[in-house]
Amino acid sequence: MTRFLSESLDAREPYFRRGISKLESANGHPAADIRITGEIKSLSHGKLSQLNLDPRDTTSYELYQALNERIKNDDRNLTRTLRTLAATQISAEADPVEGMVLAIKKYSDDLRCFAIKSSRLRSVLRDLSPKKTMRTLGYRSLDSMLKHESPVLILAAASITESEGWQKKLKDHYKKLKPTDFEDKSISILYPKGKSWDKLASKTVIESKHNFISFKELGAIIFFPLEQKLVPEGAVTASLCLALHEVNEIRASSSFLKFNLVKADFGSLVASISDGVPLLTSTLIDKPMPWHLIHRYYAKISGSIKDEIFEPYLEMEDLVWHPIEKTLAKIEPSFEFWKGANYLGQADGGGGGKPVSFNIIDSALNLCNKLSYENRIVSYFQQSLWHELLLRYLSHENVERSLLLEMQPQLAEESIIS
Repeated sequence: MTRFLSESLDAREPYFRRGISKLESANGHPAADIRITGEIKSLSHGKLSQLNLDPRDTTSYELYQALNERIKNDDRNLTRTLRTLAATQISAEADPVEGMVLAIKKYSDDLRCFAIKSSRLRSVLRDLSPKKTMRTLGYRSLDSMLKHESPVLILAAASITESEGWQKKLKDHYKKLKPTDFEDKSISILYPKGKSWDKLASKTVIESKHNFISFKELGAIIFFPLEQKLVPEGAVTASLCLALHEVNEIRASSSFLKFNLVKADFGSLVASISDGVPLLTSTLIDKPMPWHLIHRYYAKISGSIKDEIFEPYLEMEDLVWHPIEKTLAKIEPSFEFWKGANYLGQADGGGGGKPVSFNIIDSALNLCNKLSYENRIVSYFQQSLWHELLLRYLSHENVERSLLLEMQPQLAEESIIS
């Protein structure tokens, strides 16, 4: 196992080393850890050359500053492109958030998802009667609100205004949902406006540091406006990147729900994905594996796998995953530089410190938060590197065993023992 991986992932030793040894042994010792380290070094050198830096003597600090300048220029280009898109198709306001909504709809290859039916969600809201939301949105009666507002937007407002007790009741209602309460639809990308929404937006942006909220169980992303005079450099790129990331998460959660349609606890699974990333029992590593890794694995090799493995509920067409950098480059060509860089990093020259991340989300967040070299964010790089490493160890056989463990634990355990 390479020292670069251990230090980059800030791994606990000797546990990380033992885990890699287990993965190597289970897969016939492919030396994936050494291969990915060499690949990262080679690709990172290519990125350095694109930045007009010499890979032989560029310090980590110099690289960090160069990446800051790169994302700053790209963010300006993106903001200009989004404003132009909004002004051309919506209004003369040239709102970059309007541009984000249009860009996601226009440039995302596939926005299909599996989500709660609007009629069923409206029924849930009627039962729960979100009174604070009703007052916030300016309605005197629940019937009037349900008649004039999208149920997705009502739930979005309720997630901000209602109490923890109300939120708990919502999760209890989710646990009662059945597969027939869901349908195939397009991911909703919404941007509500008005005085009531402006107040909710201010509260959300201040508390979450994001200008959108997403709901995997609803297949929806709701944007809020950015205060035009106060938008820091990098914020537009960070916001769009995180929203595109959520699009992938919604796709993965949709395939997870379809895969589990026959489960008796389907409703509980709905409640669990509304709170976080769905997990899958795995014999490959000593802890549950994020479902979206399985989703990404099959999206990557979809051309060589037959539909029968997931039939009758989940089809290979449901396993869509697009790198956010790829979609960004479609929207604004200057982002070509960031393609394939999400798991790239350069070790700290001093040894033992955090690496410098080439991940675009890290770079955008570092810029918009004006973080120094010492306080730089590398978490998205670390997550991407860990997931990329695991993907190298996934094989059709051990993935199928994990799927079998999820669906038929007894049969899977028997196959492991035999």
